[in-house]
Amino acid sequence: MELSVVVPTLNARDDLASCLDALGTHASDAEVLVVNGPSADGTTGMVQERGDVDVLVEIADRTINAARNAGITRASGDVVAFVDHTLAVTEGWQEAVRAGVAEAAAVTGPTHTQLRAGKETETVESRTIAGREVTYFNGGNVAFRRETLADLDGFDEYLDLGGARDLAHRLAALEATVTWDAAMAVEHEQATDGGTPETEWDWKYRSLSYRLVKNYGLRPTAVRRILSHAASDAAAELKAVTTGESSPSSWLGSGRDVVTNAVGGATDALGARQRDRTPRRNPRGCSARADRAVTVYDWR
Repeated sequence: MELSVVVPTLNARDDLASCLDALGTHASDAEVLVVNGPSADGTTGMVQERGDVDVLVEIADRTINAARNAGITRASGDVVAFVDHTLAVTEGWQEAVRAGVAEAAAVTGPTHTQLRAGKETETVESRTIAGREVTYFNGGNVAFRRETLADLDGFDEYLDLGGARDLAHRLAALEATVTWDAAMAVEHEQATDGGTPETEWDWKYRSLSYRLVKNYGLRPTAVRRILSHAASDAAAELKAVTTGESSPSSWLGSGRDVVTNAVGGATDALGARQRDRTPRRNPRGCSARADRAVTVYDWR
């Protein structure tokens, strides 16, 4: 098995250096490809000075799925893994990748987050939607057989958020298996006890609506899941209003954002279903364009 590891990055030189150090320690014989968005922090120079990166792809697009697809098109391995630049692979990671793809189309594992109070660890997440068993994965810690990525045509570049979850739905449509291996672990150091980042209502609901309607159509199941998410978030925001943490005008504005973007995502999803009627449901995948790379440094 020849393993290629794609590391998308954008303005995160120090995090990227730690990620590459861990790959050099625990996956030293893997082909490493860094896909660098238009970073302005010296990432390009740092990577050029290292001896453990095989390919550096410079792209102009700032979106994660364009970076992932740029890596797929340059990777030469028969297994392609994706590691987020903020994560560090651990001992046993590469062996878990090898074992996982030997029995499944894709393999993923947990992210261990270091907190002051201890360690937080992800667990496997799966759902049954419209009769499909969907196993979700962390897009920053997953490996695929190359033929699987070819069948899916990579990631959907329409999405700025939720590309990995969309691909999980499409994997389920192809009846491709995803396995979970606790040994395929990555670590992320966090200086505080966590906290929830500011919610991006526009892309959250545009992405949710798009990927559900694109993959399942306007079925009651898809509509129900969108409404369920909206109701839950609306209740949480209303509670914030009653406690004084938010204002009624902010609550109403968030509601408008949810409705506008859910409708917009569903409309775009119906167009995507028309453009790609195959089970892979990916009209904006790897094959849709060939101009992602601005500059390529290939040291293989």
